[in-house]
Amino acid sequence: MAEAMPSRFIRIWGVLPEAARGIIVTMINGKRVAVVLPAYNAEKTLEATVRELPELVDVCLLVDDHSSDRTVEIAERLGLQYFVHDQNYGYGRNQQTCYREALAAGADVVIMVHPDYQYTPLLATAMASMVAYGVYDVVLGSRIIGGQALRGGMPLYKYIFNRFLTAFENLFLRIKLSEYHTGYRAFSREVLMRLPLLENSDDFVFDNQMLAQCAYFGFRIGEVSCPTKYFDEASSINFRRSVTYGLGVLLTSLQFALQRMGVVSFRIFSEKGRRLEPGTSTYYARGAAGTRQG
Repeated sequence: MAEAMPSRFIRIWGVLPEAARGIIVTMINGKRVAVVLPAYNAEKTLEATVRELPELVDVCLLVDDHSSDRTVEIAERLGLQYFVHDQNYGYGRNQQTCYREALAAGADVVIMVHPDYQYTPLLATAMASMVAYGVYDVVLGSRIIGGQALRGGMPLYKYIFNRFLTAFENLFLRIKLSEYHTGYRAFSREVLMRLPLLENSDDFVFDNQMLAQCAYFGFRIGEVSCPTKYFDEASSINFRRSVTYGLGVLLTSLQFALQRMGVVSFRIFSEKGRRLEPGTSTYYARGAAGTRQG
C-alpha cells in the first residue's frame, strides 16, 4: 500500500512505467498556478507569508510599490521574482502589474496574497483548485463566513462598515456575497484577460471595481471561509482612507446599476475598455528572477 501523501500533491500510479512511478505532480488539473504578492513596506511579514505558501505554486511574483524599507532585499533573498515600481502608484496599480506579469509568465490560475500575513497562505490550495477545475472563475477568501473577522481582531467600526457596504452592493449588483472587501482572491486567466482592468482606479477601490466587473461580465464568484488576524505589522488603511474607499464603493455600485439599465455607459464596464497586455512597461523594472526557497 502506498504511503500517504500531503493533500497538495497528486501521486501518479498505474498510468506510468514502473520506473516513473512515484513522481510528484504539483499542478492542479494541469493548470499553471501563480501567486502574486502586491507589496508595500512588507519587510516584517514577507518571509512568514512566503514560507507558508503551498508547494503547488508554480510561479511566485512580488511587485513592490516603491517601498522605503527592505522589502525588495528580502524578496531577493527568498528567491522571488520581483518587479519594482519607480514611484508609489497605489494598490490598484500594483495589482495591474501583478496580473500583467502573471499572465506573461503563463499562469492559468492567479492568486493574490497580501504579504502582510493577515490572510493565511495555506488556503491557496483550495482556492486554486476551485478555479482550476472550473467550479468558479473567481474565488474569494471571506473573513465574514464563520464569524472569523471579529475573532481575528477586525475593529468594530470596520466590521460595521463592511456589512453595510456589502448589503448595498448585493442589492445593486444583484448577486449575494458575504463580503466584497477581502484582499485574498483567485482568478482564472480568462477573467484577467477579459476585464478592462486598466480603466480602474490606482487606489484601494480597484478591488471593488474588479468584483463589480466580474459580476457585470457574468463570471462565477465563489467564497471560502478565511481566518484573518489583525496586528501592528498587518497593513490596514486608516479611517479617512476607509471613508474614501467606501464612497468609491457606493459610486461603483451605482455605475453598475445605471449601466445595466442602459442609462449611461462607463468604460470600466465596457467591452472596449483597456485590458492588460503582456509586454514591457515603463513604470517598473524587473528584478532578479529567482527560485523560491522552500
